[in-house]
Amino acid sequence: QVQLVESGGGLVQPGGSLRLSCAASGFTLDSYDIGWFRQAPGKEREVVSCIRWSDGTTYYYTNSMKGRFTISRDNAKNTVYLQMNMLKPEDTAVYYCAARPKILTVQASCGVMKERGSWGQGTQVTVSS
Repeated sequence: QVQLVESGGGLVQPGGSLRLSCAASGFTLDSYDIGWFRQAPGKEREVVSCIRWSDGTTYYYTNSMKGRFTISRDNAKNTVYLQMNMLKPEDTAVYYCAARPKILTVQASCGVMKERGSWGQGTQVTVSS
């Protein structure tokens, strides 16, 4: 059974940084893509970034996210990270990680993971002065 546990959220001021962690277990990571998603109050859930575990290929949904956020994985710890810098109030959301078996491209799997992936419980990120 796929198990994902998010951690690392909290309250930060605009311009601050956080590193989120997604600890994975219960499946063969080399066969999966892992993604970060977020849902702000009153908004639909959106893609942030995804990574292919087997080769480290990454995808970022927007140029703004690519410039401020970095997704990575630690093979020894079975953990995916999301390093977030220069945080803005509009980044405030519950952040979730998800997983699904990899398909042809990480972008393609990221696009469908929001609806068809296996999810963690989420971690709250609040950016406020």
